[in-house]
Amino acid sequence: MPDYTLKNIQDVEDSTGGRFPGVEARFARKHLDSAELGVSLFRYGPGFRSTMGHSHREQEEAYVVVSGSGRVKLDDEIVELGPWDVLRVAPQVIRAFEAGPDGLELIAVGGRRPADGDGVPVADWWTE
Repeated sequence: MPDYTLKNIQDVEDSTGGRFPGVEARFARKHLDSAELGVSLFRYGPGFRSTMGHSHREQEEAYVVVSGSGRVKLDDEIVELGPWDVLRVAPQVIRAFEAGPDGLELIAVGGRRPADGDGVPVADWWTE
């Protein structure tokens, strides 16, 4: 087995399965054969806001804006995002994204995930 893994993230299945119009999520962690890294692609349609927030018990994450623009709600603060911005978020911070008029495309990178996962969803978090 080689000491590398190559996978086109756009070939990874969309985990939303069409259940959330305007959102696409592709989680490549299991395809990378890595014990340390998770890499995901998120695409939000124009003007889409995720009302569901989430935090983590252990994982720190970094998000890279690949295209478009938008905003992210980080606990009680709202931050503007543009192309090639890199945002690091500590595990305990609740976060949710909102796409601008041209949509928002992000790459998320996370560290080692506990076997039982560590995402903590927060329903109806960004509704105003």
